[in-house]
Amino acid sequence: MARPSVCLLASLSALLLGIAVVSRSKGLRGTESQKELRIPSHFSQEQRIAMKEALKGAIQIPTVSFSPKELNTTALAEFGEYIRKVFPTVFHTSFIQHEVIGNYSHLFTVKGSDPSMQPYMLLAHIDVVPAPDRGWDVPPFSGLERDGFIYGRGTLDNKNSLMAILQALELLLIRSYIPRRSFFIALGHDEEVSGINGAQKISALLQARGVQLAFLVDEGSFILDGFFPNLKKPFAMVSVSEKGAINLMLQVNMTPGHSSAPPKETSIGILAAAVSRLEQTPMPNMFGGGPLRTALEQLADEFPFPTNIVLNNLWLFRPLVSRLMERNYITNSLVRTTTALTMFNAGVKVTPPDSSHTPLHPLALSSWLLLPSLATVWIVGRLSAQLSYVIRWTVPVSTSATSKTSRRIIHPVWPCGALLIPELFHQLPREFIKIIVLCTMSLHLNDVFICPEYFHIWCVTPWREEVTDRLVMFCYEHQFKT
Repeated sequence: MARPSVCLLASLSALLLGIAVVSRSKGLRGTESQKELRIPSHFSQEQRIAMKEALKGAIQIPTVSFSPKELNTTALAEFGEYIRKVFPTVFHTSFIQHEVIGNYSHLFTVKGSDPSMQPYMLLAHIDVVPAPDRGWDVPPFSGLERDGFIYGRGTLDNKNSLMAILQALELLLIRSYIPRRSFFIALGHDEEVSGINGAQKISALLQARGVQLAFLVDEGSFILDGFFPNLKKPFAMVSVSEKGAINLMLQVNMTPGHSSAPPKETSIGILAAAVSRLEQTPMPNMFGGGPLRTALEQLADEFPFPTNIVLNNLWLFRPLVSRLMERNYITNSLVRTTTALTMFNAGVKVTPPDSSHTPLHPLALSSWLLLPSLATVWIVGRLSAQLSYVIRWTVPVSTSATSKTSRRIIHPVWPCGALLIPELFHQLPREFIKIIVLCTMSLHLNDVFICPEYFHIWCVTPWREEVTDRLVMFCYEHQFKT
């Protein structure tokens, strides 16, 4: 099997090391408090082994979130002790304040030398989704290294970012680093189940303290390579806003019976027909404006003829591009509200009295948009729908997220010269939404190089990363470099 094109780069480290560039771009000038320190371009064999073992150790702690009320709290407590052991300098530096929030989340306040400068924030999360052993090439929490890869739940979402942030800070502090601008590091423990007790409490605490951020950086989309024919350069899709979301449970209730004499229609059959009809009735294609159009226009000149002509003249070719976008399941999610059917439950050894289906991740620009689709599957008196979750707020588009400022942050650490374009993300950190509103720039990027084959395996089945939760170790080292 072809080796996936996955490579982690150093955008997080760049934020820690090159923050003076951002300050100047926002008109906050002044004399540097010290000479800029950089992580060495080459690590010793001892350092490489230590970094690798630190990441593997983090993967081996099963910090699983099953539901908002069911977390592996033993593992979460163990993880807190683990990062204390692996990053001792971070925890014993006088200008770094560490707080445990909601029992298992962590907030680091790194105080800079210039209090007049607005702080920024780096985000990551500790928890991972469940990982049954079946379907994995190796045990999901083994942290096993094989053929240059480290395997395990969390290598892509999101312990790679978490460990890279702390590792970069540890390496800088060892070299007597003192930042000019203050910043926060927020590590939530229940992000996979909406962040109610972790990230939301961190957000509330910072708001109560009157914190206003210059910008924040969190996980988001990937650096994509090979997704478009004839586009030679990889491109990073920086998420600048979020779709709304709604979760529904569809349920059919019928009189129970026996499988030896089933009714003409069972609850399973009725519900199966309903969800099938829901899949066959997608939401309308809304391509025509917003971040996606901006992204395509920015990519236009990177394509050869005639694609460059088409993308530079979307006023004329919009219907053609729109149709082509929806033919691919990856780009289709960029042009419309999507609906994902993810859980199905029915049956108790007899003809089932009821059946239920819970779509965990249907995404909508607003909650009412899903109703026309539901009308196509509604069966009066037999199918009921229960609303379990809605994102009602509107996330403002961060227009500066692909500005010259963000390019100066990110581009210097991409030796491949990757392009930088905006996108509308499916799920930004809603638990920090009020703080995002106070930011002038919000960057959401998981700086992982990923190719179409790799993306297909990872995304085709919701909640399943078994085959692909792995990363190349030599590329992981780049996350700490400038």
